[in-house]
Amino acid sequence: MAKQLTQITFDFSIPEEPVKEELPVVEEPVIALAKEDPLPVEIPEEEKAGVKVIVKLKEKKKSTRGRKSLKDIEIGADLIQIPPDDILFQKQYYSIGDVARMFRENQSLIRYWETEFDILQPRKNRKGDRFFRPVDIKNLVMIYDLLRRRKFTIEGAKDYLKKNKKAEEKFAMIQSLRKIKDFLLELKANL
Repeated sequence: MAKQLTQITFDFSIPEEPVKEELPVVEEPVIALAKEDPLPVEIPEEEKAGVKVIVKLKEKKKSTRGRKSLKDIEIGADLIQIPPDDILFQKQYYSIGDVARMFRENQSLIRYWETEFDILQPRKNRKGDRFFRPVDIKNLVMIYDLLRRRKFTIEGAKDYLKKNKKAEEKFAMIQSLRKIKDFLLELKANL
């Protein structure tokens, strides 16, 4: 009744490396095509004559899960889309989804920053949905600047905001100087 066990053997020897042959250099016109999926490519007969066709497959896109790289964060730091003050203050409240889209961040990160920084105090309804006032969005811009552009840690940003009571004024001045710089650079480029 008992089954007999068979022995499995593994071969751990290193296989010999195959001899690499150099490909001859052909001076023919080459068409390189990039495709997302390996479907056959049909090329008209007129184009086939004397033309070598190479089909390259695109590499898989890396997963977007997990942390962003510092390089991606630095590139995205200048891409936030906060409307000007006159438009921003037209609405009394913005949902967390709207705020996350403005900053191009996850809603969970905005909620985390809310728990870490005392200056962020969005209103919550009975359901628990967060609604940010324009003042909260201005404070978020300052926090975003400290964390993403100036590369502060969260603890460093907290200390900076506590020790520098006039941090908001300094930040507003820096923002206005940045706008002037951008205007002058644009003017220079148009000359």
